Amino acid sequence: MAGMISPMEIDGADQPPKPNKGKSAVIVSSDGKATPWVEKYRPQSLADVAAHRDIVDTIDRLTNENRLPHLLLYGPPGTGKTSTILAVARKLYGAQFHNMILELNASDDRGINVVRQQIQDFASTQSFSFGGKSSVKLVLLDEADAMTKDAQFALRRVIERYTKNTRFALICNHVNKVIPALQSRCTRFRFAPLDASHVRERLKHVIEAEGLDVAESGLAALVRLSNGDMRKALNIFQSTHMASQHITEEAVYLCTGNPMPKDIEQICYWLLNESFSTSFKRIFEINTRKGLALVDIVREVTMFIFRIKMPSDVRVHLINDLADIEYRLSFGCNDKLQLGSLVASFTRARSSMVAAA
Repeated sequence: MAGMISPMEIDGADQPPKPNKGKSAVIVSSDGKATPWVEKYRPQSLADVAAHRDIVDTIDRLTNENRLPHLLLYGPPGTGKTSTILAVARKLYGAQFHNMILELNASDDRGINVVRQQIQDFASTQSFSFGGKSSVKLVLLDEADAMTKDAQFALRRVIERYTKNTRFALICNHVNKVIPALQSRCTRFRFAPLDASHVRERLKHVIEAEGLDVAESGLAALVRLSNGDMRKALNIFQSTHMASQHITEEAVYLCTGNPMPKDIEQICYWLLNESFSTSFKRIFEINTRKGLALVDIVREVTMFIFRIKMPSDVRVHLINDLADIEYRLSFGCNDKLQLGSLVASFTRARSSMVAAA
């Protein structure tokens, strides 16, 4: 009958495409504005990688000489591990990039069956190169420390069998979670947290590319809050830019919810000079008014303690107390009780300093 719709048309009509798994799965609008800056400014070549020049140069030389070993890249998040290995793959394969690389992320199933079937099938097939030299294929296992022990033991044998035509690159945050048998088969490179100068340099590149209005204090705040994590720096930068056109120190701290340095100085002044009840009352008030997290205050106060002059034995006991408070807060203990413990620790430290004087 005219006007009737078949069941096949209903099933297939206007179905949204299923999202891809993995870090690089990003939906980009036609004008490119929807792209997160983390992906938009991801290094495309080894020359673009912000830091770790010694590691990058070593890998680059091995690639040029066609002597690339199995790699194990480890270190904190946001330090350029995935970007480096993807840049190596682009350099090796060019337009054939997607055909010559098998990328498995933590979001994919990577149990023992995947190692025995999918990885083994990919590694066992010979790659045909129409150029001068034959290219080895690359298996990229991101977040390798999330793989089960059984899968890692199975992978050990696969790496051994197919070394002739396949290279394996393992990426992880905690190298101690990768079995020693896998570690010994790979060349290990540790990616340390990025130096402040490298983070600043990369952020300046983004500022120029986007044409942004960023104060020097705002840039310093971004570098400080990133703690050497480039991904974190770019995410904070983009979210602050969405909230405020002029990016200042205050705008950055308001966006992230971290306590301002001047607030930390004020809190430390109260802790070191006021009585127990006055300190508790004022810190509780500023905490409630500004919506600060006590764990952030404890961490910042700890950094402040390292900068001021204090007898070493008093500093040792105080740092130990602050570490205990942070540990208890991580288990969800009552904030008000832990704030009392924080003020009590400083009151005891002050008594020790007076006794020593």
